[in-house]
Order: sequence, then structure tokens, then C-alpha cells
Amino acid sequence: MPRIRWGKILLFAACLGPVFRLGWRAWNRNLTANPIEFITHFTGDWTIRLIVAALAVTPLRELLRLPSLIRYRRMVGLFAFFYGSLHFLTYLWLDKFFDLHDIVKDVGKRPFITAGFTAFVCMLPLAVTSTAGWIRRMGGKRWRKLHRLVYAAAVAAVAHYYWLVKSDIRLPVLYGTLVALELGYRMLKAAMPRGAA
Repeated sequence: MPRIRWGKILLFAACLGPVFRLGWRAWNRNLTANPIEFITHFTGDWTIRLIVAALAVTPLRELLRLPSLIRYRRMVGLFAFFYGSLHFLTYLWLDKFFDLHDIVKDVGKRPFITAGFTAFVCMLPLAVTSTAGWIRRMGGKRWRKLHRLVYAAAVAAVAHYYWLVKSDIRLPVLYGTLVALELGYRMLKAAMPRGAA
């Protein structure tokens, strides 16, 4: 157990690292010529990285036979929501100044905004119900069904990223491939007979 505790402390520090780096750059006025765009991309990049990392926990723990990895999945998922919230707040506040009419028009008119909003909406109930209390309240089976929304969030996040970039699609394609592999692993496992290797 001490190893798990120290692992969680190190993971927590690592996941906080990007936001401290962003704060340091802001303190030193080093957010490029377009600070809003830089913050938006920075927080969005870390959101999708952590979504992919959270999805990778289950396949890795089973393929590498490291069952203790599951203890880190919730923290990674919550940090994905944390960076997603910063990403969304940057759009609402710094980009749109909470202009609700403009935001609604944007969501309906621009596909990449629609996809990003969908990803955030899918992540919200996952973050709210991530506690042990909610798992008990909902029952394990219903809780697991709800948390399959993570795949919808991942697909929407990849679509958001893909539609956002103008020409260099290497990163969204990479993240999309990883999400497809993780989802394919789950589907293959579900299709296999119980007890199969």
C-alpha cells in the first residue's frame, strides 16, 4: 500500500505539472502573441492526452498483468476533466466573454465547437459520479454503463481536434488511432467467451 500511495502522489504531481507550467509562462508573460489561443490549445491538448491515458489503463493492466494500475485510473480521468474544464472556461470567458447568444450560435454553426461541447457534456456526469459513494448509490452495473460515456467523450474530443486543425492532422490521427485501439480491445474482450484468455 505505501507503494500505491507514493505512486498516487507522484501521479498527482505529474498531472498538476502542466497547469503550473502554464501559470509560470503567464507570470513571465510568455504566452505567445496570442495568449487566448495558446491557453486554449494547451488545455485542450492535455485534456485529450489524459482521456487517452485514462482509457489505456484497463488494457495495460490486463496485458501487462499489473492489476494495481486500476487504482490510478480515476485520478487520470478527473485530471482530464479538470483540463477540459479549463479549456471550456477559456472559451466561455476569455474568448466569448460569457456571451450566451454567441456561444449557442457557435455550438450550432461550427462542427468542431459542437464536438468539443459534446465531449465536455459527456465528461461531466463521469466526474460527478466518480466517487465511491456514487458507485454504491448507483450500483456497480449501472455505474459501469454510465461510465462507458468516456468512449463517446474520447471520440468527440478527437473529432473536435481533427476539425479544429487546418492542415497538420498527425496528432488528431494519432489520438484517434489510440482511442480506436482501446475501444477495439474492449469490444474484442466483450465478444470473447467468459474465462477466455
